[in-house]
Amino acid sequence: MPESGQEKVFQPTPRKIEKAREEGNVPKSIDLGSAVVLIAGIMALIALGPAMADQMKWAFYAIYGDLLNVNLTPDTFPGYFRLGSFYLIKLLAPFSIALVVLALAIHIFMSGWLFSGKAIQPKLNRIDPIKGLKRIFSIKGFVELVKGIMKVVIVGVIAYFTIKAEIPSFTPMMDESVVAIVGGIMAVAVKLALRLALAILILGILDWKFQKWKYTQDLKMTKQEMIDERKMTEGDPRLKSHIRRVQYRISFNRMVKQLPEADVVVSNPVHVAVALKYDSDKMSAPVVIAKGRRKLAERIKSIAREHDIPIVEDPPLARALYKACEIGWEIPYELFQAVAEVLAMVYRLKEAV
Repeated sequence: MPESGQEKVFQPTPRKIEKAREEGNVPKSIDLGSAVVLIAGIMALIALGPAMADQMKWAFYAIYGDLLNVNLTPDTFPGYFRLGSFYLIKLLAPFSIALVVLALAIHIFMSGWLFSGKAIQPKLNRIDPIKGLKRIFSIKGFVELVKGIMKVVIVGVIAYFTIKAEIPSFTPMMDESVVAIVGGIMAVAVKLALRLALAILILGILDWKFQKWKYTQDLKMTKQEMIDERKMTEGDPRLKSHIRRVQYRISFNRMVKQLPEADVVVSNPVHVAVALKYDSDKMSAPVVIAKGRRKLAERIKSIAREHDIPIVEDPPLARALYKACEIGWEIPYELFQAVAEVLAMVYRLKEAV
């Protein structure tokens, strides 16, 4: 539990996750990445191993085949060594680069695109013995201990049964050539390595799922943390409430000043009132200059009576205008006919007077 005494029960927000990523804190499983790279390397060796061995053999033969007839001196040896190293690097470079690219792809799969130097920056709390003991005896430390034990057990069991199954084939090898013996041992080694890699892959997948779960648990937030983050991202609720009140007063005062210019107020007898203005020379459609519900609706109608603005009770039209329009908006096309009938009635009444 956190120091505040509150439980972390809320899922981490995108902002907290992004902040953790900036710190280099992302879910990852070293075992999963190692297993994938190991399996890929073994499969590549199985597929390309014979060809690579032949190329290496011919390269060394071409370089060192006539070594007895070469005047090998301290001056000439570096040249032969550099030539041999060049062929070796040329042979292994594509294989090595492919494994590096695969390792990067696995990292991107687990953590996404991320580059942060903060994760490797020295921190004093990392050498704090008290915090070190807490990390050792934490859930993560216990899981790492279990993983280590499981690895040792898995390696021992797989190695034992694999070698035991191959023992009968070792005896006939004694009559084979050195090349055949080495080939047989290599075949057993590859089989053993592939089985171990598959076992570690399964362990890595389980570890990856645990790391994702543990990552989410560690980033969970308390109620106070949620409130603090909301203040940082959205502002203090009390300040926002004050701003809304100020904005409401400004909007209300502007609306009150414009109300005397209205041509008509369409109302629901109690709940809604909408004031409309229309100037055929300047406007393409009537405009809503004020609207309100309940007490504000009563206030709008009171001001309308003070300025002899007609009030037309039409509940369906009043509700439709209130829902469809904001102050300053033109009425929508589908309400043209209904509003036109109201304005026509108002103009007839004014002419009659």
